[in-house]
This record gives sequence, structure tokens and C-alpha cells, in this order.
Amino acid sequence: MAGRATDSLIVAVTGASGAVYAKRLLQILSGTTLRLDLIISRSAAVVMEKELGVHVDLVNPDLTPFVGDRVCEYWHFEDISAPPASGTHPADAMIVIPCSMGTLASIANGIANNLIIRAADVCLKEHRPLLLVPRETPLSLIHLENMVKAARAGATIVPAMPAFYHSPDSVEDLVDFVVARVLNLLGIKHELRVTM
Repeated sequence: MAGRATDSLIVAVTGASGAVYAKRLLQILSGTTLRLDLIISRSAAVVMEKELGVHVDLVNPDLTPFVGDRVCEYWHFEDISAPPASGTHPADAMIVIPCSMGTLASIANGIANNLIIRAADVCLKEHRPLLLVPRETPLSLIHLENMVKAARAGATIVPAMPAFYHSPDSVEDLVDFVVARVLNLLGIKHELRVTM
């Protein structure tokens, strides 16, 4: 991924626990000049309400809790005719954060039955960076094999595994560590302080 400029980014949020990672990533990205496309799955909306206390209307969502007043293109996850479903859409990379095991399995096996998986499939076929941020434990052999399969196809697996060497003082510091790793992998500048 090094050496590639990232000007346009697709962010997909799926139904794994860890909605706070998506929220924090979007908060950071809202302060950049990147063109942002956002897709939220039905399960992600359920998790966001439970974990963040934020109701997301998937038809006409209020994105202010995530990106403030920042312009962000939102696409319904069932709209497989939306621009991110095509290789001609100008997206330089895609992040699925958090990435559910169901989404991971579909991506790894090419089952493009919604816009999130189709957009990920496009990234793989176009050789664009695709970062998958799974948040699950323990991992079954099926999960591990799907991660290997996705990685072999070109995805980068970035498990939501915060480190502790930077002496975190809060849950927010742990979240920032994972988000910083995602941003670093795409060469996106940030000011998150997560080093030793």
C-alpha cells in the first residue's frame, strides 16, 4: 500500500461489536479533504444503537454524530447499483470497520450480495487497498481460513487488537491505537498519539 496516494475512501460499517472504531475513524476522516463514501449494514445500525446510543435510519441517516457537517456520500447497503459497486467509481481504498465474520466470509468467498461486499470485491479485482478490521474472539478455524483466503486475494487484515506499550489512560486511547494503525496503513496523516 505504500506509495499510493489516497484521495477517495469507502468506509463500510458492519455488525460486529466495536462500532466505536468506526465512529472514531469517521471523526478523524471528517477533518481531512478525502472524498468519503459511507455504507452501513442493517446489523451495524443495530450495534450502533446498542453500543453508541445512536439511532441510524438506513434510508435517510443523520450522519452528524459521525462526520459532523462534513460532506459524505452515503449509500444504502442494499443498493448494488450504487457507484461503489463499479470499478469506475473513483475510490482509492476501502475500509470495513468493524468487519463482521459474516462479511469477512462473503468477501473471502466472492459472495457479493450487498453493496459492502460488492464494493470490497471491486477493490480486490481492481487491486486497490482493502482493509478489513475484524473484532471477534475467539476465532474459529472457519474465521481464520476466511482471513487467510481474503489476505491471499489482496485484503489486509487489521484485527482490532489494541496495544498497551503507549501507556493508554482510557478506552479512547485503545480505540485510537487501532484507528491510527488503519490510517497509517493507508498513508493518511493524523495526530493520534499512540507511540511509545
